[in-house]
Amino acid sequence: MEDNSNILITGGTGSFGHTFVPMTLARYKPKRIIIFSRDEMKQWEMAKAYKDDDRVRFFIGDVRDKERLYRALDGVDYVVHAAATKIVPTAEYNPFECIKTNVNGAMNLVDACIDKGVKRVVALSTDKASAPANLYGATKLVSDKIFIAGNSYVGGDSTRFAVVRYGNVMGSRGSVIPFFVSIRDKGVLPITDSRMTRFMISLEQGVELVWHAFDDMEGGEIYVKKIPSMKVTDVARVIAPSARQDVIGIRPGEKLHEQMISEEDAAFTYSYPEHFKILPAIHNWSDSTLRIKDGVKVAEGFSYTSDNNPEWMTPDDLQDWIDMNADKIGKI
Repeated sequence: MEDNSNILITGGTGSFGHTFVPMTLARYKPKRIIIFSRDEMKQWEMAKAYKDDDRVRFFIGDVRDKERLYRALDGVDYVVHAAATKIVPTAEYNPFECIKTNVNGAMNLVDACIDKGVKRVVALSTDKASAPANLYGATKLVSDKIFIAGNSYVGGDSTRFAVVRYGNVMGSRGSVIPFFVSIRDKGVLPITDSRMTRFMISLEQGVELVWHAFDDMEGGEIYVKKIPSMKVTDVARVIAPSARQDVIGIRPGEKLHEQMISEEDAAFTYSYPEHFKILPAIHNWSDSTLRIKDGVKVAEGFSYTSDNNPEWMTPDDLQDWIDMNADKIGKI
């Protein structure tokens, strides 16, 4: 990503946007960062932090509204697509609304970015898009496919699309850490299943993966960060050592373990020191040396799940992270 560029982030008032904006302002010195989202109150609150920085702009709009996207994308060089309906039960009970945002919104953004001549687009995905077990995951899988195939529709233009995929974001709203912190004084923590594991990634690592995708992409790649796993029971024990753990059963659509790369994707997946890269199966792009670069093909039958992960976060590591981020947990 080049300095002095114009950057737009959809859903920019969410957890990712709150971390992406200050980190990117410091690293790349952009001409402007446009926060595109539909919640005026969240924009109003976020704008207070940037009242003296005219590089940060706010644009009310919805990815469902293609005309509004066209207006917002005037002069934009890079786009991060973070907007989504992502709460699993909400998606199950409101499937039409989830599809309008996650699928129709993705199609709108692809069309608008191509027509407006955006250089690079990186869409945020989720572990739930790999072998989806719920509607949210299914819509994000469709979204991933839309962005990958978007590279086929560019023609002679220079727009390129890629995807980054990661799992549980430590400390973000709706994740398990702030939930456990909020109720630890009650002396009982609900555990859906004592075997459950989750990947552990910080928002800062998520931002760095997006930066890497912008710099590395040729178009169509899915980037997966190599991150540690942890058992949910161990997370609970770190946050509330004396609390009783009450096993309540897995919720509808919830997985026992997170998966970010399936066995079916292994044939197109390459390993790098700090990440994996799933290359597109279409157009023989998975054999493209420009996309493979110095990657090493993973073994046949490989999968990347939170229970078969060779890297694990220790309780001490988690405690250190909580101590350093206590003022931010659950706030963004």
